[in-house]
Order: sequence, then C-alpha cells, then structure tokens
Amino acid sequence: MAGRTQIAWGLTIGIAVLIPSVIGLARPVTLKAEQAVSPGEVTFTKDIAPILQRSCQNCHRPDGVAPMSLVTYEDVRPWARAMKHRTSIGPKAGVMPPWYVEKNIGIQKYKDDPSLSDDEIARVATWADSGAPRGNPADMPPPRHFDDGSAWRIGKPDLVVSTKELVVKANAADWWGEIDSVPTGLTEDRYVAAVEVKEVNDIPKVGSGRDTVGGRYVVHHMIWSTRILGEVSEREELTEQLAADENVTPWPVHEVGRNADIFDPKAGRLLKAGSSIVSNSVHLHSNGRDTKAHLEVGFKLHPKGYVPTLKRSPSRSFGNGVDIDIRPMEANQQLHAYTVLQEHTKLISFEPHLHAPGARMCLEAIWGYNIQTLTCAGYDHNWVRGYDYEDDAAPLLPRGTILHIVGYMDNSPTNKNVPDPRNWQGSGNRSVANMFIDLGQGVALNDEQFQQEMAKRREHMRLTQTDVIIGCPLCNIAPRTPAPTAPTPGIPRPSGGPKR
Repeated sequence: MAGRTQIAWGLTIGIAVLIPSVIGLARPVTLKAEQAVSPGEVTFTKDIAPILQRSCQNCHRPDGVAPMSLVTYEDVRPWARAMKHRTSIGPKAGVMPPWYVEKNIGIQKYKDDPSLSDDEIARVATWADSGAPRGNPADMPPPRHFDDGSAWRIGKPDLVVSTKELVVKANAADWWGEIDSVPTGLTEDRYVAAVEVKEVNDIPKVGSGRDTVGGRYVVHHMIWSTRILGEVSEREELTEQLAADENVTPWPVHEVGRNADIFDPKAGRLLKAGSSIVSNSVHLHSNGRDTKAHLEVGFKLHPKGYVPTLKRSPSRSFGNGVDIDIRPMEANQQLHAYTVLQEHTKLISFEPHLHAPGARMCLEAIWGYNIQTLTCAGYDHNWVRGYDYEDDAAPLLPRGTILHIVGYMDNSPTNKNVPDPRNWQGSGNRSVANMFIDLGQGVALNDEQFQQEMAKRREHMRLTQTDVIIGCPLCNIAPRTPAPTAPTPGIPRPSGGPKR
C-alpha cells in the first residue's frame, strides 16, 4: 500500500496480543542458596542490576505492563535461566528486551535503544551459569524512581482530549469500527511538537484477566486524524487528497505499547482551531474481564508564533496490500514494495508492520547504481516497535530515490504466532490475514534545505569524498562553486556598459 491512503483500511494487528505472554520469560527456577562471590565474578549487584535498570525495568516493575517484576534480587533470581535464554536469541520474536534491529547491517544509531551489547548478553549468561550470585550489597546501584502510570512520556501536555467511554465485555469478540468524534476545544491554530495517546481503564494493575500486554488494555489500535467537521464527511476514508486538505491533519497510529511521537523540531504538525479527533479505524478486544476504558490524547504544543520550515513527507509510509500471497507450510517467503521519493526526504523513523507470519523487514534505498540497506529488523506481532533514527544518522535521500521494503514471512509450524500454518494468507485486517507496510515518518526538504542538512552532516562527521555514508549517498559530495569562465578566443566578453 502506498502512503496513508491505504493504511486507513487496514492497520489491524488483530488478536495476536491475546496470544500467551511474550513478555513472560519462562517457568521460574527454584531459588537456591547464595554462593560465595569470588574476585572477578559476575554478580547481580555489580553487573546485572545496572542492565535491568536501563533496559528492563520500564516494563518489568511493580505495576508495570510485564507479568513479573525484575527490580530486586529476590524478584530476579528465579528467572536467571530464562533471562539467559531470552536475551541471547538475537533480534527476532521473543528476544528481551523487545528490540529487533539487526546489528550487523545498516544504520546503527537509534534513539531510546534498550538493546543489550554482546558483552552484556555474555554477562547475563555467565551470571546464570554460575548460580546467579547476589554479590556485595554495596555494589547495588540506587533504585530507579518510576512515575505512576498516569505520567506522560512527552512531559505534561498543553492539551489533553479524552474520547468517550468504551465498554468491552469480558469475552466479547474482537470489534473493528469507528468511535464517536470528540472536539479538541482548541480556539486557535497551533503546531504540535509531540503527541501521545494513552488508554485509561478500570483494569486492576495486578491480577488482570490475562498476563499479557493485551491483558492490560482493550483498545488495540486507533487510526485517527483531526478534522474540522462539516468540511469533510466524518466517515469519509482518509485519502492522500484528504490528507492534503488544510482542514485535516493525519496523526501517527496509536497501538498498544507504542512510544510517543516527537516530531522534527522544524516540522511541527498543524492542529486546527475548532477541529475534532476522528477515528478512521478502531480495534477493540476483550481482556478477560468487563472493562470500561477511554483514550486520552496529549498534545505538546510549540510556542505561539512558531512556523514550521519543513513539511511531512506524504510518500514516506508505503507498502503492499494488493498482491500479498503467502503460501501454507513454508518459511522464508518474501514480499516486496517500492515507492519513489518525489522530494528530497529526511527519514525520521522506520516502523515495520506485518501480521502473524511476519518475521523480518528490511528497508533499502536505491539511488542510481547505489543500493544501500538502511535498516533490517526482526518482527514480533505481539510487540510492534518503531525505530527513530538518531539525528546525525537519519537518512538524507535525494528526490528520485527508490525506497524498497522486503518482508520475510514464516507461515510454518515453527512460527508460534500463526494459528494454523496450513492456511494460505492474503491481504486483510485480521491477524489470520496479512499486511505489509512501513509506517515510518519523514520530512520533505527543498533544494536549499537538503544542501544545508548534508553540509551539517559533513561538518559534524568530518567527511571526505572517499567516505561512504549509509543513508546519505550525496553527503560526501560538497557542491562546487562555479569558477569564472575565460573568454573564448574570437568571441568578445559581454559588457554591462554602453558600447563605444
């Protein structure tokens, strides 16, 4: 599918969040007596606790979304063997922490990367194999302080808009549709620096119906926009033409567990006065108990008077929803999709979206005979991730670049996310059908902006003409200043003065 035109009819991850926990690590082992610590030994207090604080405790803590806490030694010790296994399986479904970027290809600089280094993975394995010793209590780092679940990751929003309350019965069937629009209450046009969507519900923080991420929520996703109602039919599908309408602003899709969206500082997104939040598609699922819930949309606004200098790239998100053909009982199948950039573009993020058979996706940039793999990432349908490039690594691609995504599909018995691999799969909304989209964000650049971005990259990275930069095929080529031309013999040089 190309752009957000076709995202509206299809971003439906389906029922996979109800598959038994991908966060849970394994059956715990019995707590053993602590062993004496020898010099140089890997211990919990010195080696493992810092790793857990940085990469695991955002979810694995009391009242977190994960089914077990990994804060204290007593919390962690029963899971030592499972931690060794789940941290070592590589960037694919089931790895912990759930970060799937492959580290042997493409760009390697991303924001908020919680993944473990090879050394950290080895330390976890050594610790588990040596009996998981506690270590010296004096080596224990200070505990992390966590805000309660009501805290916003973008900071306190300037504007919060709540949807109407939804009621989902304990074992209701999955539901797709649109929910009532709600006015933003904004009285003047403002540009948005960041947006975050949260579900607020009456599910107990502990002892919920199902020990999965999905068990803590009932709204699986919402595709949405803000619109001035009356200018456009509330139920009209979001098309590229509609997205270009000044009275309609599309926003990144809300999904379970998805991070907040912080836009490029030069590309704030317009929130019109008098607009309403309109859902293009909402997916609700039961979680094992009767639940009341609503969504809260928080907007962080730019100061009054802010005017963006960059615009959203309309051709950034793309995919293929037309000829998906996934054969039964077969792994290592491929899907392909292409788009041509009509403007110079800075890619802000890569966000693969597949369904249950999805195992991996790669993003390539083709410029002339130059073909570069920008990012490859494993895929876990139970935990969808997006990857924001670091500012000095975000691809800078000239107009005419062909973006190519390759999806790797596993419709075989080895893929536990697939309910029945004997079935052929085509395109569709449910998890037993498939989707193939890169939902990443990007901004368009004019000629001057494109040259400025590349000049800043050259200066920062001290590039020479022999350097090859992944994601910036023209970065090492400084624009030449035309030299004055010598007069051609026999042809007089033009003069601006009067003829004599």
